[in-house]
Amino acid sequence: MFLDNATFSTVIDSAPLVSIDIIVRNSQGQILLGERKNRPAQGYWFVPGGRILKNESLASAFSRLTLAELGAEFSITTATLQGPYDHFYTDSVFGAAPTTHYVALAYCLSVSELTSLPEQQHSAYLWFEIADLLSHPLVHQHTKAYFLSKE
Repeated sequence: MFLDNATFSTVIDSAPLVSIDIIVRNSQGQILLGERKNRPAQGYWFVPGGRILKNESLASAFSRLTLAELGAEFSITTATLQGPYDHFYTDSVFGAAPTTHYVALAYCLSVSELTSLPEQQHSAYLWFEIADLLSHPLVHQHTKAYFLSKE
């Protein structure tokens, strides 16, 4: 269920959001990142993903998000859970306030080919070598965290 803006703003200001981030790896071991159009993390390179909706199962959310973000639907059974991550932002989709807190469930997905990447959330896509994304100044720290050891 999508919420109206006033309700969604109250939720963002009051509670963490739960999301799925998809670490997409091709056969060369490169990682797909998109340049975000929207807040939070606007202008940064980030893994595809999005929030889980109320009354939506993880499996349904994964299928919906892969179709929306990758242009092809994948089953959650083809992915591997990497784990949960906290994402704290100083802004939100509504602007400088309220701040946003996501609990992101990171899933790894291997793909052989993606032919038509949607442009609703990202203005461009690139395949990154892991070493390159870790050193790139515009790859968001929350994306880099997926490739650093958790302590």
